[in-house]
Amino acid sequence: MQAATSVAASAGFLLAADTAFATQQSQQRQVGRAVNQGAKHDARTGKQECRAANQSSNAQCRQDKRDTKQEGRQEKRDIKY
Repeated sequence: MQAATSVAASAGFLLAADTAFATQQSQQRQVGRAVNQGAKHDARTGKQECRAANQSSNAQCRQDKRDTKQEGRQEKRDIKY
């Protein structure tokens, strides 16, 4: 009887630990997603401003947008891992 109780208690602790880890992982994903979406928005706005200013070629504006999005992706990776 005590062995069954001991096994049940151990399983409960493991389940609680998995739940806590899943919650933390979920929060990291949400923060990472917000960072990534923010980077996309910033990239889009930056490209529009670049083209409106007409200071650079369209190719340079595209490259700036790519760089901004890549920085956001890297920041997301830093948060998640």
